[in-house]
Amino acid sequence: MKALHILCASAAVLAQAQAIWPFDSGSSSSTNSDSTETSQPSDDGESWFQSVVGNFGGDGSESSSTEGAASTDDSNPYAPFNTTCPSGSLTRDANDISDLEKNYIQKRQEITNKNLIDFLQKKSNLTDFDAESFINDNAKDHNITIGLAFSGGGYRAMLCGAGQLLATDDRFEDANEHGVGGLLQSATYITGLSGGNWLVGSLVMNNWLSVAEIVNGSSSIWQLEDSILNPSGIRIDKTIAYYYGLREAVLAKEEAGFDTTITDIWGRALSYQFFPDESGGENITWSSVRNMSHFEDHTMPYFMVVSNARKPGDLIINENSTVIEVSPYELGSWDPSLNAFADVEYLGSSVHSGNPNDTNICVRNFDNAGFIMGTSSSLFNQVLLQLGNYDINSVIKSILTGLLSRLSYAEWDIASYEPNPFFGQESGESVAMIKNETLYLVDGGEDLQNVPFYPLIQNTRDVDVIFAFDNSADTDESWPNATSIISTYKRQFAQQGKGTPFPFVPDVETFLDEDLSSKPVFFGCNASDLDALITWHNNSDVNATDVPLVVYVSNHHESYYSNFSTFKLSYENAEKYGAIRNGFEVMSRNNLTDDDKWLTCVGCAIIRRQQERFGQEQSDECKQCFKEYCWNGGVKEAAAVSSASGLSEITGLRTSSAHSTSSSTATSSPASSETTSKTSSSSDNESTSSENSSSSKQNDGVINKGQPSFFFLLGNLLLAILAN
Repeated sequence: MKALHILCASAAVLAQAQAIWPFDSGSSSSTNSDSTETSQPSDDGESWFQSVVGNFGGDGSESSSTEGAASTDDSNPYAPFNTTCPSGSLTRDANDISDLEKNYIQKRQEITNKNLIDFLQKKSNLTDFDAESFINDNAKDHNITIGLAFSGGGYRAMLCGAGQLLATDDRFEDANEHGVGGLLQSATYITGLSGGNWLVGSLVMNNWLSVAEIVNGSSSIWQLEDSILNPSGIRIDKTIAYYYGLREAVLAKEEAGFDTTITDIWGRALSYQFFPDESGGENITWSSVRNMSHFEDHTMPYFMVVSNARKPGDLIINENSTVIEVSPYELGSWDPSLNAFADVEYLGSSVHSGNPNDTNICVRNFDNAGFIMGTSSSLFNQVLLQLGNYDINSVIKSILTGLLSRLSYAEWDIASYEPNPFFGQESGESVAMIKNETLYLVDGGEDLQNVPFYPLIQNTRDVDVIFAFDNSADTDESWPNATSIISTYKRQFAQQGKGTPFPFVPDVETFLDEDLSSKPVFFGCNASDLDALITWHNNSDVNATDVPLVVYVSNHHESYYSNFSTFKLSYENAEKYGAIRNGFEVMSRNNLTDDDKWLTCVGCAIIRRQQERFGQEQSDECKQCFKEYCWNGGVKEAAAVSSASGLSEITGLRTSSAHSTSSSTATSSPASSETTSKTSSSSDNESTSSENSSSSKQNDGVINKGQPSFFFLLGNLLLAILAN
């Protein structure tokens, strides 16, 4: 019967193939709709990268040797199933990091301390600096804690971020010779959002796979030549079988009694590109990483991915959104609106105030890894508002426009977490969120915080320095313009963000005028300049030395134009490896040729907060590094914040009448929002508005609820064909 369904559906799709597939999956280069500028890797010079380029473009036919951890149920691998409940509550208040995280960090930092000593001694090679005594003598008081944060931006962010990550990974020998190899091994935390989640998630869920293994073809994941919509190219029969498999998985979850949304389909589709097994990770859960060898031996950083929660009925997401983080152990938020965490392994269980309604019936397998990655990237929720700007078939455009007119206020852009793991939770201030039977999560970048800083600026994690990799598409040419970091900076002056100090940063105009994207830039170089922020946050437990220094690394052209559209769905090998190579060179300062002191300066950034904490003078060479890389605008030149935020404690801080730090209500309908004007600081954060020069956002980040993704709708069209 299944074969008959596939055969009939194949015939139906073949009859309309021209209409169904609006993208050319066989293109060998970017089009104007994909990238403003394109190039092949430069042939000038004999760089290290060309010594391994022969391994690039491996056919990926070898099966991956990476471990995967499966659920215990084989009958319906994607469907959640009932199990007995563990003892105690399934939730906790967000007063501190969990004991499980504390234990992991303690053991992880036994490793990172040794690696950091090695990095500072052999790579940074700091003058008159005893790395071993500096690290070990102060370890009882404070271990230097490094965080890496990878932005959203679709496959562009995944690939550019992969190159940036590769430059920090000492498992790749060229990173040791021409990059900052060992920084990754010295990092305690790593975070990802949307496309950055695809990067982080696919590596950790394949047992801490190295990007080098993907590059040289020893791992078969990230086969991107064919679109996720048409993964088998001209083999329509295989494509229909693929969609049939998606349908069966989602129906299995539905038949098990759980609400399903388009994010289930999206997550399942993504998984076929991220997991090497034939089922596309159908039975791999997020919590199962706990049983993988490289998590058990603490060789991978503690990882977290980011989504946003939306209160039921709200039409907007802005700086007062609730930021949700998902770690190997927990899902939840530090924000006062929720202020709680739930055990990720038992998501799907019916609870009240964290206590199971029936102690004999809890749920496992709800936390499918693809579903979690799909949740963080349930993106493109504005794409249909600008259908006229996209080169898609007119038949599809007509169908989607008709669907939009009927579904514009439906919940098509969300992931449904039902039952709500925080139902009845008393720690949160949002009555609507804790009284609703469903927790609704959306793309992590929809509040404009497209770089996942938020987990790393929680004071309880004691992060000293954050290496932030921004691969957003904020400008008309799809390059970053610092909207993401500005949004996180501004959020600290809103109710949700108070208590999480973040360094001063410039506005978009300054960032562009001073060409701050052309090389890494350090923010918050001197803790003494941050006293005004500490005064504002008014927390006696937080000192200026507790505010992380931020090393902001922005995507830009080195050897390849990697400014692809967020909505580019297929990549030829030359494009994939070109973007990875360019990312490597962005982080390595062009293989250390643009600045042969870059490794030294990275070391100076890492040790800065610890030096300030213990009153140690900065060396002359580090002072020179900071002169080269620090933005010293401070309070008087920082990006303006809302005058409504009551910042009288900080004299000299520029304010504006803009209400970007307060909640507001969207009044325009999807039809009318096409005419909204575009501001210079609007960011893509996985939305259409910055991917197309004529598209826009409303009210500095206000996003309408329920605007369905083109990808999801098209998938549902095919599924509807299968169902008939």
